[in-house]
Amino acid sequence: MRNKTGFNPLSRSAAHQRAMSRNMVTSLFRFERITTTKAKAKEVRKAAEKLITRSKVDSVHNRRTAAKFIQDEKILNKLFTEIGPRMKERNGGYTRILKLGFRQGDAADVVILELVDYKLPSSDVDSSSDSKKDEAKKTAAKKAPAKKAASKAKTAEKAAPAEEAK
Repeated sequence: MRNKTGFNPLSRSAAHQRAMSRNMVTSLFRFERITTTKAKAKEVRKAAEKLITRSKVDSVHNRRTAAKFIQDEKILNKLFTEIGPRMKERNGGYTRILKLGFRQGDAADVVILELVDYKLPSSDVDSSSDSKKDEAKKTAAKKAPAKKAASKAKTAEKAAPAEEAK
């Protein structure tokens, strides 16, 4: 019987649960999107939502409270300078769980846990990178004839002193 059990222990010891939760929340804030199992995502979501709520007000107390959970200073700074201000007008529901299907090995439900305002890399970025590649090829093609001419001049200079010696 599961009377008044407020969380899912995920078949782990307390220390392992805490470590896994901290690592997954840190990864969520670093990449803003992670793939995991449904049960883990539901547990991680609770901690992540509370931390985002704290990060909306950047105070010393809130930073220290969040620092107890997030060990990485860069991610803590990102939480308070980027993620918190982005979620300022939201009253909750900062994360989203998207179902992917089942894992092949053990048929566990696999989901994507992401921040609500996460944007996929668009095709515009790809096309702009393609245009940059094209520009790089053009400049390389322009430089190639100049290099050939310079190498011919050097070989001519080397040949000239040899002719003078004769």
